[in-house]
Amino acid sequence: MKLLITGGAGHLGSELIRLTDHEVVATYNNSAPASGVHAYRVDIRRRAEVEALIREVRPDAIINTAYQQSDWATTADGAANVAAAARGARLIQVSSDAVFSGESSPYDELSPPDPVTPYGAAKAAAETAVRVIDPTAVIARTSLVIGGSSPHEQLVHRLAAGEPGSLFTDNIRCPVHVTDLASALLELLESDHAGVAHLAGPEPISRYAMGRLIAERDGIDPAALPRGSGPSDIRLDSTHTQFGLKTTLRGVTEFLRE
Repeated sequence: MKLLITGGAGHLGSELIRLTDHEVVATYNNSAPASGVHAYRVDIRRRAEVEALIREVRPDAIINTAYQQSDWATTADGAANVAAAARGARLIQVSSDAVFSGESSPYDELSPPDPVTPYGAAKAAAETAVRVIDPTAVIARTSLVIGGSSPHEQLVHRLAAGEPGSLFTDNIRCPVHVTDLASALLELLESDHAGVAHLAGPEPISRYAMGRLIAERDGIDPAALPRGSGPSDIRLDSTHTQFGLKTTLRGVTEFLRE
């Protein structure tokens, strides 16, 4: 199988490249993937660039991990461009728990999006576009992705060093380890699953409590972490998806204390 990974230089994209046994082609926007795979610099906001890439590469499958939190065109239009150009390739669109408001937590795969942030709205628009263009595609929603040098772990280190900011004690998510997430995505790629899948850890936790676990693991005094308030409770219920997977999506306390 020839697998195209968009956003191949990112945290998740890099882990997918590391784990897969498939022939891989990756795209990037700024810095090329460090893995040495065949990579193309492609702006997925430009449909002509995406279509030209698909015609040249002719992938059997695509995992779209590309996004920009502050850029609607990359997150929403880019996903639509990839889906429209896929030409029958097996497609997984990586989405986010940001498509939910937190008003009706927990959310299972049948819960309709009700975003309250621009990023969440862009991800919800991407889901709709992909679902309409390719009903056989997988919409894989996930939560905070931890492991390696994730942005969340980097933030904990910066805050402990005195950078302004805080970790909210009342902002609840269901973090997932990047290796678990990548393994589950690759498993779904070869399944006949279509539609929404939830790939989050089973343990809800606040950003502050997660930050303390990261600090303890890395030898940082947890007392150095500033706390704040920003109420938001978005728990993805991944029970249904997990039932059909061999990959175990571990809880955050488990994988941070291993």
